[in-house]
Amino acid sequence: MKSISVLHIDLFQPGRNSPDFYFNTLKDHLVLGHKHIEKPHRHDFYAAVLFTQGNGIHEIDFQKYYVSAGSLFFLSPGQIHSWELSDDIGGYIFFSSQEFYEIHYVSQKLRNFPFFGSVTFPRKIQLNQEELMENISLFQELEKEHHSQLMMREGRILSLMSQIFINATRLFSKDLDMLSASAGLSYFKHYQDFEDLVEEHFTMQKSIAWYASRLGISPKHLNRVAKTTVRKTATEVITERVVLEAKRMLMYLDESLVEIAFRLGYEEYSYFVRVFRKNSGMTPTQFMRKYKA
Repeated sequence: MKSISVLHIDLFQPGRNSPDFYFNTLKDHLVLGHKHIEKPHRHDFYAAVLFTQGNGIHEIDFQKYYVSAGSLFFLSPGQIHSWELSDDIGGYIFFSSQEFYEIHYVSQKLRNFPFFGSVTFPRKIQLNQEELMENISLFQELEKEHHSQLMMREGRILSLMSQIFINATRLFSKDLDMLSASAGLSYFKHYQDFEDLVEEHFTMQKSIAWYASRLGISPKHLNRVAKTTVRKTATEVITERVVLEAKRMLMYLDESLVEIAFRLGYEEYSYFVRVFRKNSGMTPTQFMRKYKA
């Protein structure tokens, strides 16, 4: 099994003094990075991609998304992705490190935006025509600033990035079945805290009661929070994170299935296989056959 390459921002802009931010039109980016991005790969940075024309398939962490004009994607460090795009594809793409974002937003983490921090939120928003035109304007302003040498250039870039992220967060929130505006904020904060804990402890802790205790709420309320926010039970959220990590490990680690199961907190390999198959519809062996290079 071949390993999945990890790409760094400086691969796309060698020699730049400030390698922590990158911007390009999608067409030029695909030409520039062809030798790096033609196969499934991972990044060590955050990315946003806006498609303005063309079509295709964008696969992110083994989930396929259809691409068309108005498709807006967000990618986080560590995610595996690949795409098959039509020749007439058009749009914009930018990358940023957390360190670059912290130049002005010290207390704001990029992973706090739902499409960057949550593995259960979809990575795509399909914009309507009005939303697309608004985003095109923001991306074009971002492109202009990226190529400028004006005063406070980085501050302007960060401001435009934040506008794109905030607008996208509001669009994502439209799909949430919130009980009320105030309850929605409370539930979303609890859910973010839950996912942060899952991200840190999912290999060893899979009990809802354990996570609820750490959050200071009851298991019943934690389930309510998860169902309201992402329409999944808390157990499903934990299991999906475990299975996603299993898929990533199967793709780029040269270890046995038993070793991978043990790394993920399963002493009994047969139980790991049952969990994996129930969540993904196939066994780990079948998954490897499907994605084997």
